[in-house]
Amino acid sequence: MKDSVQVVIIGGGIIGCSTAYHLAKMGWQDVVLIEKDELTSGSTWHAAGLVGQLRSDRNLTRMLQYSVDLYGQLESETGLHTGWKKTGCLHLASTAERMLELKRGATTARSFGLELHIITPKEAHDLCPIISLDGLIGAAFMPTDGQADPSGITQALARGARNCGATIYRHTLVTGFEFGRKRVSAVKTTRGDIQCEIVVNCSGMWGHQMGRMLGVNTPVVPFQHQYLVSEVIDGIPQDIPTIRDKDNLIYYKGEVGGLVMGGYERNGIPWAVDEVPNDFSSRLLDSNTDHFMQLAEPAVLRTPCLQTVGISELINGPEAFTPDGNAIMGPAPELDNCFVAVGFNAFGIAAGGGAGKMMAEWIVEGEPSLNIWPLDIRRLGPHHRSRSYNLERTREIYGKHYTIHWPNEEHESARGIRRTPLYALLKEKGAVFGAKYGWERPNWFAPDGIEPIDELTFGIPNWFEHVGNEHQAAREKVVLIDQSSFSKFEIEGPKALDFLNWLAANNIDKPVGSVAYTQLCNARGTIECDLTITRLADDRFFLVTGTAFGRHDAEWIKKHMPADGSVSFRDVTAGLAVINVIGPRSRQLLEKVTRSDIGNENFGHGKCKTMTIGSAPVTAMRMTYVGELGYELYIPAEFAAHVYESLWDAGQPLGVCNAGYRAINSLHLEKGYCLWGAELTPEYTPYDAGLGFCVALNKGDFLGREALVKSKKQGLPRKLCTFTIDADQPVMLRGSEPIVHKGKVIGVTTSAGYGYTVAKTIAYGYVPPDKANPSNSYEIECYKKIYPATCMPGRALYDPERKKIFS
Repeated sequence: MKDSVQVVIIGGGIIGCSTAYHLAKMGWQDVVLIEKDELTSGSTWHAAGLVGQLRSDRNLTRMLQYSVDLYGQLESETGLHTGWKKTGCLHLASTAERMLELKRGATTARSFGLELHIITPKEAHDLCPIISLDGLIGAAFMPTDGQADPSGITQALARGARNCGATIYRHTLVTGFEFGRKRVSAVKTTRGDIQCEIVVNCSGMWGHQMGRMLGVNTPVVPFQHQYLVSEVIDGIPQDIPTIRDKDNLIYYKGEVGGLVMGGYERNGIPWAVDEVPNDFSSRLLDSNTDHFMQLAEPAVLRTPCLQTVGISELINGPEAFTPDGNAIMGPAPELDNCFVAVGFNAFGIAAGGGAGKMMAEWIVEGEPSLNIWPLDIRRLGPHHRSRSYNLERTREIYGKHYTIHWPNEEHESARGIRRTPLYALLKEKGAVFGAKYGWERPNWFAPDGIEPIDELTFGIPNWFEHVGNEHQAAREKVVLIDQSSFSKFEIEGPKALDFLNWLAANNIDKPVGSVAYTQLCNARGTIECDLTITRLADDRFFLVTGTAFGRHDAEWIKKHMPADGSVSFRDVTAGLAVINVIGPRSRQLLEKVTRSDIGNENFGHGKCKTMTIGSAPVTAMRMTYVGELGYELYIPAEFAAHVYESLWDAGQPLGVCNAGYRAINSLHLEKGYCLWGAELTPEYTPYDAGLGFCVALNKGDFLGREALVKSKKQGLPRKLCTFTIDADQPVMLRGSEPIVHKGKVIGVTTSAGYGYTVAKTIAYGYVPPDKANPSNSYEIECYKKIYPATCMPGRALYDPERKKIFS
């Protein structure tokens, strides 16, 4: 064995072999892959091998499209059989709701450049004559999906990696690690130690325990997954498409003259949740026929040929699932030289090629070529360290694998994990909560006599009118919004100003008491973080970012901090509650509860001020995300209930109301404000997003300045525009709808919702600058329906100060 290498990859399944293959292709030959048994002997070898491409996220879809492209040429490159067949995939619908979901998928596919054809039951039968049409109301067909031999694909990737210089050690068990200065210095194995510069955890269903050994939280949970393999079926057509009959929770693929049939039951069974045995290699679990019957019974009705054919095998092989149904990938926050790629939720074969490419790019270039934030390990929060939380939530996620994915659906399990100090008070007032990053947050408030629940629908939801009332109150009166879940940091030290002014695109060198809205850009000038920075003292700053982006942003900041100790970082999220007081009467309300002068001259926009509200110390910021006059109140947690009650009681003559996050979504769309993860991502510069006013090129050097100077000089490659739908009724857009001009897709919606003040459906989307003309005609497609759309002259649709609606 080698005793020192550049990269050690742990795990010889499809993800590990694909990562080795792509690293070697990028010129990194000093790569060793370690597998405790044979390649594919974990869960890869028994995977069903379906390869689908379409996901709700554009870049995840692109990643899977790359897999399909790679699998199409891998056999000719390596000479090994991969079993890749582009059979297409047939999606069946037995309910009107499922048909709408398929139409949503067809619309999304169009925006991503994929074909997904909506077809009739008869056309579905023509494509796949083994299916029964009983109960079918429609179907969809994606011709570019297919199936592969998981072991064949993996062995081909391994050969390709070896051919380019990578080394693979089989029958080598990782037993531990050596550490130094937040780094892995060596991997300990049964065949000796290997010094390394980088380690990659691709250990599949062993991902959690391997993470424990590394000190890296990787919350994967193995679940039993069963499928049957039939004997040969007389007369079955060759190369039938793969089939997904999600209303019956089942899937099929052709297999050597027979069928593979499996599915995802609602009551999945977790397995070895604390530790998967290291000797569980090339092994299966005992089949559970009784449990499988809930899938088998509808399957023999959908495909009657299974009623008479024999069953060759009932496979029960565990696979790794995660608490949100997405893989866990990227640089581990706990270590400076560790990467993770585990927990692919039964999509490992479909994702394998693309995931390996993303990992290799992350390792070699510092970032993947696609923004795959939904998979980023930094999306995980402190609650994901709880094994009981991970087990409970993953059980629900497994059970929803094939159920309808409703708009605005909230999960029911493992709730109440993180509660703000106002939770009980707001619950008494009718709050309907949603969960974000473990926090319970009020989505909307049910008036007296209205049941405080979300009714799931693809149409206009039961909360639509009530959110509209909250929106109106924010525009005309005053509302209180609990935003305590904001991620909040303090940065302090003699070099804090210099550091932040170098890290941020905007100018942070402002007087004490100033609030700066800014982006943190990378060297390419694209956006990594979107936040506010308040100067509390000459050498102390307060940063606020979105609830779910706290760890991501914290890691970006800490990654760039000086190593000499001149700057310190502290997460103060849990210690501070936040009440947002918004609306034209917000100043009147605050004047009732504080003695401080909060007039416009002494407390203008973008300023910070300490004050007492009631008997509580408060740091107030004149800043809101909705455009109205408003104040963000940062309150020590133990005083939060007192401040809320003081505001509520004093606000009764002013018509004070509670409001939730769905009202915020509507309000911010009317004002033209952006959201990180939607409009603001590492794909776009501040100039692309219309945030050039946040770029202070004249302040001196800062991270990304050179690229931003070049970007400004060259002009915009794309422009973020605001569109409105020309329709009599609200259109329930969800994002990822195609923006069409002259019959061609020119962009994709990034955020969407209904603007109650302007009485229109609003969507944001990037389009080529030469196509961004209000005089042009546009269309936006939703659920296969075409709606005329208008590109607005400016981003904002409403000016709260002048009470003016722009048209």
